[in-house]
Amino acid sequence: MRRPHLPARLPLDPYVLALLGTVGLAALFPARGPAATVAGGASTAAVALLFFLYGARLSTREALEGLRHWRLHLTVLACTFLLFPLLGLAARVLVPGVLTPPLYSGLLFLCLVPSTVQSSIAFTSIARGNVPAAICAGSFSSLAGILLTPLLAAGLLGNAAGGFSADSVLKIVLQLLLPFLLGQFLRRWVGGLLARHRPVLGYVDRGSILLVVYAAFSAGMAAGIWHQVSALRLGALMAVEAVLLAVMLLATWYGAERLGFGRADRIAIQFAGSKKSLAAGLPMASVLFGPQASLAVLPLMLFHQMQLMVCAVLARRRAGDPVDTEPGADRVAEVSPASQQPTGQAR
Repeated sequence: MRRPHLPARLPLDPYVLALLGTVGLAALFPARGPAATVAGGASTAAVALLFFLYGARLSTREALEGLRHWRLHLTVLACTFLLFPLLGLAARVLVPGVLTPPLYSGLLFLCLVPSTVQSSIAFTSIARGNVPAAICAGSFSSLAGILLTPLLAAGLLGNAAGGFSADSVLKIVLQLLLPFLLGQFLRRWVGGLLARHRPVLGYVDRGSILLVVYAAFSAGMAAGIWHQVSALRLGALMAVEAVLLAVMLLATWYGAERLGFGRADRIAIQFAGSKKSLAAGLPMASVLFGPQASLAVLPLMLFHQMQLMVCAVLARRRAGDPVDTEPGADRVAEVSPASQQPTGQAR
């Protein structure tokens, strides 16, 4: 049997480095006074722009066609919005001995964020899994997350995420849902333009998120919340997240087997059902947590890099597995080599 080779180096996402640089900039030169007001307004506009672009780029027709594989998509959604939150709630026993309440709120928020799109597709492709299913599963998760993540956060995080007040609901509708629906409505007119300028829009996405991070961490510096976090607490948080990722990788792989899915589908379920989207989570946190957003997104930023490193190794190992020979077991689509690069993706 051919021995699977591990990657020569683990992927360090360049975008995570940019995020860390933005955090450092906010720590050294936080926006204060009128500058903070400007940064906050720009951050709000950036969040609305992000969700408008999400809506304008999502093909409703392709999403509806993907519903034919509904068992797989329901399994991924259950992992993302049911199993993950249950594990996050179970981690409540770690407060305050292991995690501080703000770090736990961030960890629980991480468990409520939708799955990734690009990296799920890339890792599924590398592992020779069901790429079309990974595409649809990631898209469905992102779409469901626009509604489910804020609602779950309001219900499970309570006052930390604004609760069910009329003001918080209005913020969610105006900054997240309304721009997304507007993008979907205008897609027939702007969809072609966005497709032709996809590389430029990638910079817009990433630049907008960097602006959101700068505003959030500047507010955190002004509020003095970083005095609540020690190196020991951060180490404990990373250990907890490593366990969380391991549990989800095992649950998605062996759970999908028990449900009767073939190898290619199990790969798609594992990579789409065990990961969380940094691109969706960061702007949502800025809306839901306000000045406390900097600590709320810290667990998500750490988990994002961890999932990239672990899944890169796992995808290479899966690529060396024997392929199913059952009829219809594998439906692997050909993708371009560029789409197989998991690094540099924020979602």
